[in-house]
Amino acid sequence: MISDVAGHADSPLYGMFGVRDRLAGVGLPEGGTLHEYFVRQLSDPFRAYALKWDGEWQVTYETFRDMGIAYAVGLVLIYLLVVAQFGSYLTPLVIMAPIPLTIIGVMPGHALLHAQFTATSMIGMIALAGIIVRNSILLVDFINLQAERGVPFVEAVVSSAAARAKPIALTGLAAMVGATFIVDDPIFNGLAITLIFGILVSTLLTLVVIPVLYYAFNRKRYA
Repeated sequence: MISDVAGHADSPLYGMFGVRDRLAGVGLPEGGTLHEYFVRQLSDPFRAYALKWDGEWQVTYETFRDMGIAYAVGLVLIYLLVVAQFGSYLTPLVIMAPIPLTIIGVMPGHALLHAQFTATSMIGMIALAGIIVRNSILLVDFINLQAERGVPFVEAVVSSAAARAKPIALTGLAAMVGATFIVDDPIFNGLAITLIFGILVSTLLTLVVIPVLYYAFNRKRYA
């Protein structure tokens, strides 16, 4: 059986769920249960009645599965690099804390522009992880340099956001402006939306979250 999905919601998931609801009440010629396979092929197609969801759904599943693996591997590598840089297992967790906060900008951004979350959107999420970590490292490194020079820890934390806000905002703005040129692209618009809204929200939150978390985890060390 072959079918296609058309209309505004062209994701294969919506079509699958709609068909599954209709198949729930369909009776089989010899009774029994209709088996469904979503991600793997049938081991024995002649044993019983079964339905393999394939085609665009299979491609979508494999794409996001591979992207998710790449995202996870990237986060692990970033963590190891930051551990090597700062010689601490806790500091990288503080530096990487704003990464999940990109969802606050990415998902509402897609909804605001009535765009679907595509594979290129996931690519943008992976790119955002590196951008956010760079901004966080700038703040943490500034705090450490100020503290080593004898500046009180609280003052170093507060001044880090004030001193690094302008370069962080300018680099983020440059990336956002560059992404606007591909917003109308039918393939890469997901990447553009992710970068624009993700950088906007993450930049604002990083300037607040990183100093607060770094102070919370290190205030006893500099007491």
